[in-house]
Amino acid sequence: MLVSELRKRLEKLRQGDSSVEDVLDYLRDYPYQDLDFAKIDHHRPLRTGFPEVVLGRGKTPQQVAAIVKSLVGRGNPVLVTKTDEITQQTVAEITPEAIYHPLSGTIVVPVDDPPAATDGVQIVTAGTADLPVAEEAQITATLMGCPPRMTSDVGVAGLHRLLDSLEQLRKARVIVVVAGMEAALASVLAGLVSAPVVAVPTSVGYGANFEGLSALLGMLNSCAPGVATVNIDNGFGAGYLAAQINLMGS
Repeated sequence: MLVSELRKRLEKLRQGDSSVEDVLDYLRDYPYQDLDFAKIDHHRPLRTGFPEVVLGRGKTPQQVAAIVKSLVGRGNPVLVTKTDEITQQTVAEITPEAIYHPLSGTIVVPVDDPPAATDGVQIVTAGTADLPVAEEAQITATLMGCPPRMTSDVGVAGLHRLLDSLEQLRKARVIVVVAGMEAALASVLAGLVSAPVVAVPTSVGYGANFEGLSALLGMLNSCAPGVATVNIDNGFGAGYLAAQINLMGS
């Protein structure tokens, strides 16, 4: 439920273009809808400005499809993260307008009237293998009205690649840095720009990377100020935070 959508329906009621029953039908499942296996928080957009996002991992395809169906048609985009093609096929049977992004494993059901685009978010990846997490961040920020610019494969093993992009990066209001291995890119970039850096450690790396733990610790121990670190492979959390910061400054 968006404030704008609720206001529009109340205006239609006041003008006589809808009935009390129409509004009650719209509000019937608020503040949440009980699906037995899940309680869908339809009230969240009123509190936070963005609807509930579905974590696909750990849910059956049928559960994801039912949750998506409950979220569609309420004036908000629907986003499923950490999912797969089998789940997408089940979702598409009920919600054919759903779009699957195989690189990041996300499902999106867009709205007909998306928010106006606000520039200012930049996403930077250390390597090509970090792109799945980066795309998750990109899709999230875009759905929130902040479509990011993407700069890929500029890790510290070839620092000149990052420096070649520095002019563009310095124009950003907030930068999402996605990196695995030792994740030094976040510290390096934070020491070169004035924008806040949202650091995303990825599970990309060899044995001592410990599935992203070394990258997480590296980003948490950054010697450069202005770095906020989210959890391992949490592109959604990074994209969400970056969009929040960007919209506050717009």
